[in-house]
Amino acid sequence: MAQINRKALDNCLSAESIRRSAIVAILVGSILVAINQGDAILAGSAINWWKLALTYAVPFLVASYGSYAALSKANDESA
Repeated sequence: MAQINRKALDNCLSAESIRRSAIVAILVGSILVAINQGDAILAGSAINWWKLALTYAVPFLVASYGSYAALSKANDESA
């Protein structure tokens, strides 16, 4: 099992990295909401709030993990 790279994790939890991941989540999540629930929103129908939350959470987590993986690899190569 891979060991956690503490330096990369600290960088991923920094305000700048969280802000960047949040921007990605807002942009990608909004596009996915429009695709997946746009018809319900336009029709005034009920929205599945659980799916709506996940639609934003998944891109945030993917962007955060991508940042961690890149920083971890960069830190390993520089060591």
